[in-house]
Amino acid sequence: MALSRQMLASLICALLSVGLLMVYSASMTARPSDVEEFYLSKHALFLLMGLALGGIASVMPANFWKQAAPWIFGLGLVLLVIVLIPGVGTQVKGARRWLRQGGMSLQPSEFMKIAVTLLLASGMERLWQRRHDFVQGTIVLLAPIAAAILLVVIEPDLGAAVMLSATALLALFIRGWPLGRLLAGGALVIPAAFVWLVLKPYQLRRLQGFLATWTDFEQAPYQVQQSLTTLGVGGLSGTGLGEGTQKLSFLPEANTDFVFSVVGEELGLVGTLGISALWLSVLWVGAQVIRPLRRDSFEYTVGFVLLCQLVAQAATNVAVTTAMLPPKGIAHPLISYGGSSLWASLLAIGILLSVSRKNAEG
Repeated sequence: MALSRQMLASLICALLSVGLLMVYSASMTARPSDVEEFYLSKHALFLLMGLALGGIASVMPANFWKQAAPWIFGLGLVLLVIVLIPGVGTQVKGARRWLRQGGMSLQPSEFMKIAVTLLLASGMERLWQRRHDFVQGTIVLLAPIAAAILLVVIEPDLGAAVMLSATALLALFIRGWPLGRLLAGGALVIPAAFVWLVLKPYQLRRLQGFLATWTDFEQAPYQVQQSLTTLGVGGLSGTGLGEGTQKLSFLPEANTDFVFSVVGEELGLVGTLGISALWLSVLWVGAQVIRPLRRDSFEYTVGFVLLCQLVAQAATNVAVTTAMLPPKGIAHPLISYGGSSLWASLLAIGILLSVSRKNAEG
């Protein structure tokens, strides 16, 4: 077990190292400047803060997370409300998702994925004997989650809303909650579906363009065109680290949402498959870390769901990059530039190590 934990830490360090390299490379501009050093130094600061956060989380006893779950969720809910207040939350491209102070920004929905996992896992353990009761087993358990999803939809952030809904369904399924409660949990996706029904004209055009990607490339959204072009330029072995040109003027969000495309251009198919292999290894080794835990325990539910969240977000980012899913602002965990995503990812890993530590010591 100790070896598996060390292997998991090594894999995470490998992904973080790739992230540092790619943030530096993807932040280069067409004109000579120091912008890449700026992004690299800022990302390094985010990384140090994230490692401290994850390190503290990893040494906390598992029972701490069980007891703190309602408070953590409550804080997350308050932040989701605050971010919607005009003049407090920062609005970018029509969405109000960030709290900014000085040079730092915080995206509460990133941390809400962890809060939802903790609240559901602790709630299901507490209410297990009353799981067949509609009020206790459904309304009391799922109403706070639905409120969080609704607030995220209002921002709006469809990607985060879908991720929160999927997190809730996965937690219910893993814990063995009754089928009827699973169906009730499925209703959590209704707010996300509602967003699709009220899409703005430009969003609808973007979706229609995405659907035409593989039949009429010229009609595809600009991000999709440039992402696929960037991947194609790299070929098998890539142009070389730092030698890519698509990031200079063409590829949008090169150091955040589409950093995987830069990997494809500069490191080629070999690089993209290498990163995919690292994530598959994280999934397998992480599963070994939590495997000895009791399947009906708070610890197993939290560890399994957080592990799946990380890998699923990485897979979703790759799917968007390769035009398998519509373009949506989803960062690549541990690799993309950005504080909130990096902090939330390292916090999730720290909690995973925390809930599995008692078993490792035993």
